[in-house]
Amino acid sequence: MENKTIDKLKNVSTLVMTEVVEMLKEAGSGHIAGSLGMVDIFVAMYFNILKHDASNPDWDERDRLVLSHGHTCPALYVTMAEAGYFPKSKLRELRKFGSVLQGHPHREWLKGIETSSGPLGSGLSQAVGMALADRINYFSDLESKKNKKFFYCLMSDGEMQEGQVWEALMLAGKEKLGNLVVIIDRNNIQISGEVKQVMPLEPLHEKLESFNWQVLEIDGHDFKQILEAVEIAKKIALLPFSETRPTVIIAHTIPGKGFPEFENDYHWHGKVPTKDK
Repeated sequence: MENKTIDKLKNVSTLVMTEVVEMLKEAGSGHIAGSLGMVDIFVAMYFNILKHDASNPDWDERDRLVLSHGHTCPALYVTMAEAGYFPKSKLRELRKFGSVLQGHPHREWLKGIETSSGPLGSGLSQAVGMALADRINYFSDLESKKNKKFFYCLMSDGEMQEGQVWEALMLAGKEKLGNLVVIIDRNNIQISGEVKQVMPLEPLHEKLESFNWQVLEIDGHDFKQILEAVEIAKKIALLPFSETRPTVIIAHTIPGKGFPEFENDYHWHGKVPTKDK
């Protein structure tokens, strides 16, 4: 992997992190810890991984990105603006009445958003449905289906406490959805405390494997690891159907990344800095 690719992603990430803090200060409400922790993953998606076209958000051959933990959307919005989906001047409208940049993404208000998100635990089910429908369509029209789409679901570790998530994991494993890639934001916090204290998930890796998923673990702030993990996920999709599986990438992230006063502190899950701090 070329160093210039990594350097470009790092530069974009720095811009996005700074703007996320500024827009949340302006809004006066929102979620800063998870948003900052997800910046590197969003940047990797929109500036390297996703097949997409900011000038044509409804392009049929695009990959799909489902954001399940919608409260991290400030990082998504800034990354999309940097990628050209809408003017960056709109970022200061976050959470304002009538703004297209709501506190949780609304697909009917902002082009490029695939699903409306808010209730935690539902995003994976939506992504599984999309991936399954496309897989059915793919096999029924092999002649015209030249480009394989991938379906990415970004979700939090805290929402894995929801039963619906495990039903979706079970279905995707049964259907061997090799076109589905899930990235878990494993930041170990949620609004009421540390995940391990609220409802522990371990042994998470082994649980996911038992549901017939390919499981990878990475540093969610290392661009090289992020890109390489997705490439591994794409390769399994090319195997014969009997051998393919969906992939889940457990991305270990730091909530509040880049700002020591916010890092790893669950108290910053659902609040924002003031103009003084």
